[in-house]
Amino acid sequence: MREDEQALLQERIAGRLGVLRAERGWSLDELAARSGVSRASLARLEKGETSPTTQVLARIAAAYGLTLTRIIHLAEAQFAPLVTRAEQPVYVDAALGFHRRSISPPAPELRAEMLECRIEPGREITYDRAPRADLEHHLFLLAGALEMQVDGVSHCLAAGDCLRFRLAGASRFRTPPESGAHYILVLV
Repeated sequence: MREDEQALLQERIAGRLGVLRAERGWSLDELAARSGVSRASLARLEKGETSPTTQVLARIAAAYGLTLTRIIHLAEAQFAPLVTRAEQPVYVDAALGFHRRSISPPAPELRAEMLECRIEPGREITYDRAPRADLEHHLFLLAGALEMQVDGVSHCLAAGDCLRFRLAGASRFRTPPESGAHYILVLV
């Protein structure tokens, strides 16, 4: 690997380490306790001020439950700035009446993901728990009506409303019998 390519990879690893910690909501102190790497060293690594040794990177990877190879792969992967509609993955669950288009799919260097979703009229979708504790959501209802229950609190949304929350527990999406819901969901 050329020196400039190595420098770019080190920069991406530094950025990815910061993203991984932010995704879990960990402080530098918590990561230091979990990895056995000093807080000061972690801060320098995330800022790109120093390059991690293989041993240090392996300890950090283990704290995240990842392999060293996976951390490097996540840093090597680049995202395409433009995602055309044809490239946006679509998932359909016909039994639930749910359609989901990944407008801005997850990428190693980016924190947010954007989805376009549709729920057919008279449907209910429940989730027992958050996919990740404290996951930030921004739901903008484009059309229809939607009752959202977030951690036991109900919210009734009309077109144009935006519900912002951090999900810790269960959630429920419910559409009335006369109207479905068409919304944009941003996850951070």
